[in-house]
Amino acid sequence: WLFVLLLLAYLFTICGNTLIFLVIRLDAALHTPMYHFISILSFLELWYTATTIPKMLANLLSEKKTISFAGCLLQTYFFHSLGASECYLLTAMAYDRYLAICRPLHYPAIMTPALCGKMAAACWTCGFLCPISEVILVSQLPFCGYNEIQHIFCDFPPLLSLACKDTATNVLVDFAINAFIILITFLFIMVSYGRIIGAVLKIKTAEGRKKAFSTCASHLTVVLIFFGCIIFMYVRLRKSYSLTLDRTLAVVYSVLTPLVNPIIYSLRNKELIKAIRRTIFRKGGKASPTHH
Repeated sequence: WLFVLLLLAYLFTICGNTLIFLVIRLDAALHTPMYHFISILSFLELWYTATTIPKMLANLLSEKKTISFAGCLLQTYFFHSLGASECYLLTAMAYDRYLAICRPLHYPAIMTPALCGKMAAACWTCGFLCPISEVILVSQLPFCGYNEIQHIFCDFPPLLSLACKDTATNVLVDFAINAFIILITFLFIMVSYGRIIGAVLKIKTAEGRKKAFSTCASHLTVVLIFFGCIIFMYVRLRKSYSLTLDRTLAVVYSVLTPLVNPIIYSLRNKELIKAIRRTIFRKGGKASPTHH
């Protein structure tokens, strides 16, 4: 039953994120910075889940649940690279919303397609550079016992628990890198939303406030779920907490967050729902671009 649940969740994640990505790319009405970043997030989620869930599904059906050391390191590297890229991307999305709401007159001149492309490229580049030092340090550790990973996929904390030597340096390096990536990006997002809320509250009409908040609520929901789990999981000076807690948190940020992202963004976004209907049913031919 765990296999069936995980498989259904994975299929829904693939279908939901692929649909959002394609709809935004195909519908000219959605060729704006906000939807550009949402499409990149959906594309990222496809790879983020692909690093762990297929192997988890195979392990649920197999009696011999093994992975090579190189394979384990690769899984850990790509999982953390894509996770870091998501942190940076969510920060870029917060900055985009800040400019749109707090500096609406300057927004078109600042948030140009060229800047959007550079920001997206920077998110991916920084994300894939971040875990390199951690992977190199782990690759040099000796593993001499019965190497059973007490986790649902390969990750730094369970790998450090298997090492045959003191891993205080690794734990400290992990803490420093994770704290820098996660806490700095989360702080930037919260400052952006603090200014957004301040600007929205100054809007005189209730309808105007509701419209401004609705564009941010989806992104803020995703941010709180994702960052809430990874802060507790990775910003700590210990190898691990309880196995049950670590595994539960891992399920939330590796399976549930990519699963609910399409739901959150589509259900709370009337423009995206209309675009999905236009793309699926193709009523009235091509959609005409809307201007904001």
